[in-house]
Amino acid sequence: MSTDRLHINTFRYDDDIIAAMRHDRKPRLQIYRLSGTAVVLGRGSVPEKELHIKACISDRVPLLKRHGGGCAVVLDPGNVIVSAVLPVKGLGGHRLHFERMTRWLIEGLRQAGVEGVAHEGISDLAVDGRKIGGACIYHPKNLLYYSATLVVVPDMAKVERYLRYPPREPAYRQSRTHRDFMMALAPSLWPGSAEQLAFALKKNLQADPIDPLC
Repeated sequence: MSTDRLHINTFRYDDDIIAAMRHDRKPRLQIYRLSGTAVVLGRGSVPEKELHIKACISDRVPLLKRHGGGCAVVLDPGNVIVSAVLPVKGLGGHRLHFERMTRWLIEGLRQAGVEGVAHEGISDLAVDGRKIGGACIYHPKNLLYYSATLVVVPDMAKVERYLRYPPREPAYRQSRTHRDFMMALAPSLWPGSAEQLAFALKKNLQADPIDPLC
């Protein structure tokens, strides 16, 4: 189907912390949930390859494009978004930055009581080979923006309705469907709600801030 009827806006939820860090060069952290459902595309996403366009148009689901890369995702109130922005020197080093930020977030999850999380692929968080979170970075000169989405109580019906099988996949996915590949943190790994996990992570990650690479 043609994309002529698609209206894609920019993902603006973290623009305030990016602007604040640029102003005073101090790291910022923001942890939140969306109030509704949205489909968020990566910077280089191709809607025809990644979305069930007819369903997106029919449901009038908001379509947003984030600063960072990667394929399209569905965000809903059952997800927790962890975004951090910090000063860094120069450009490049994407894999190093992913590794560093992922370790930091895994430790925050461990302190909240979520055990067994591993770094898979370039930017995923997984438990026993199933994805419980994904991340992207935006790295213009002297700035690193990292944003991870944690799958706490996802609406898998909407994930399957709006997203095609991705055109790119990490090796550990092994051709599994969205439902077989993704794993909800609640209730097996997290006994509470997405809102409660967001609160716990705010407490733990603010107490262990990420140091700037400068």
